[in-house]
Amino acid sequence: MRPGDRQRRPSWIFLGLVALLVASGAATWTGVGNVRVDAFLLVGSGWLVSLCLHEFGHAFLAYRFGDGGVVERGYLTLNPLKYSNVLLSFVLPLVFVLLGGFGMPGGAVWVDRARIGGRARHSLVSAAGPAFNVVFALLLAAPFWLGVADSTHLDFWAALAFLGFLQVTASVLNLVPVPGLDGYGILEPWLPPHWRRGAAMIAPYGMLLVFALLWEPRVNALFFRLVFFLADLIGIPLGAVALGDQLFRFWT
Repeated sequence: MRPGDRQRRPSWIFLGLVALLVASGAATWTGVGNVRVDAFLLVGSGWLVSLCLHEFGHAFLAYRFGDGGVVERGYLTLNPLKYSNVLLSFVLPLVFVLLGGFGMPGGAVWVDRARIGGRARHSLVSAAGPAFNVVFALLLAAPFWLGVADSTHLDFWAALAFLGFLQVTASVLNLVPVPGLDGYGILEPWLPPHWRRGAAMIAPYGMLLVFALLWEPRVNALFFRLVFFLADLIGIPLGAVALGDQLFRFWT
């Protein structure tokens, strides 16, 4: 195998997360062991897999649009340890899921924008990450609006509903047009240069700004009202989300 080929294949870490997702899903389905721990592992591993796919989405489109450096940086392997900021991309989002019950967006991979031509391509690179969250949310919602989910394996479906809810929260937060988030990245190529220069000074603190806003009760209530509306719109039952959240917090 050529060295370059190894940089395009899924890493063992990512495959291990997928294996944990499948195994914990099977355990939750069959009720083997402590079902609350099983549900925790199902949601936790599923959330980490979605974060890997989110970052991969940015990297893959950047690669297709001309930034060959993403291969050298190992972004196409879906290895979370290869991404530019493991703390922002994975550790903090997982902590926020544990503490707050919502999917905080992570820090994006580093893309050499100078190698990508055209404003539309820059916007698509920024949009590719949230697109994975949206698709993941729709896939997790599908069993509910297709009528596949039933009360026979209630714990499994509740965990899936909560994981789908997290994808909705991540999609909404990622698309907020605040410098440093993907929503702003989609708009940035179309903004005047002096706006972009000003936003660049805010970008390192964009996530902190969003976090601070969510602590404000009225903003928090508005945010979750929107998330609940969207989750219900795509068919995720809110009652199952509440049960899944309870199962996920097995330590309470």
